[in-house]
Amino acid sequence: MSRYRAHFLSIARFVCLSLVGAMTATWGPAHAGDSEPWRGPFGGSFNANFTVTTDYSYAGISNTQLGPAFQVGLDYKTPSLIDAVPLWIFVTGFGTNFSFPMTGPGVEIETGGGLKMKAFDNKLSADVGYVRYNYLGVPSMFGYDYGELVANLGYDFDIFELKARVRYSPNSFGNSGASWNKRALVAVPLPFLKFSDSISFKSYGSVGNVWVDRFPNFGLPSQDYWYWQIGLIASVFGLDFTLAYTDTSIDPLGCSNTAYCSGRLFTSVTKSF
Repeated sequence: MSRYRAHFLSIARFVCLSLVGAMTATWGPAHAGDSEPWRGPFGGSFNANFTVTTDYSYAGISNTQLGPAFQVGLDYKTPSLIDAVPLWIFVTGFGTNFSFPMTGPGVEIETGGGLKMKAFDNKLSADVGYVRYNYLGVPSMFGYDYGELVANLGYDFDIFELKARVRYSPNSFGNSGASWNKRALVAVPLPFLKFSDSISFKSYGSVGNVWVDRFPNFGLPSQDYWYWQIGLIASVFGLDFTLAYTDTSIDPLGCSNTAYCSGRLFTSVTKSF
């Protein structure tokens, strides 16, 4: 079987699973009624999302060799644990197809969980947690599976929102040792482009830095690099359409003579339930 046929079949299988997951997520709330939440066990609630994107970019580097990705996310959160401020436990899952030059196509599964809180009329948000990345179909000798500690902090100033994120792994992708991924993001709503309650726009920009101890194992030309992204999100009748530009400080020579780390546009469509 050719590599391209295998890639197509891998994506096709994942799309089928994604559609089943998306339809399940859609039917759940519909059966409960539009005004009721998608209730979960122990008094908690679920949220799901389904995304189609022209490129799966992670920290500015394409994880699909500039090809499309089909992604499904499922989250669960408990009721608030205390009365003083909203504080809850969350559990999350995410699935997407990927394609790496060394190993070809496969399916990535992320699972994680942690604590999240909000304060000051929900303007301040913070969470800490752990995420495990598993790359199905990749031989274990590559050491691609790894885990990360993640912390997020954000504040909504109404006219714009600031977010900061830090990820740390004691042994990152490819057995590359300790790694840090730090990112800052600002999002700005565009109310002058709001045509109705069902159509709104916002823009965003982010910049981040990745540092890896044993960077050759990670596939990087140096111990650290920068990445950045700007984008526009249009929310139209429950669908989020994104048009974005992403780039890194890695030149094509340092990216195995490919454009996987170079500046490029990508688009995506997301439906949340």
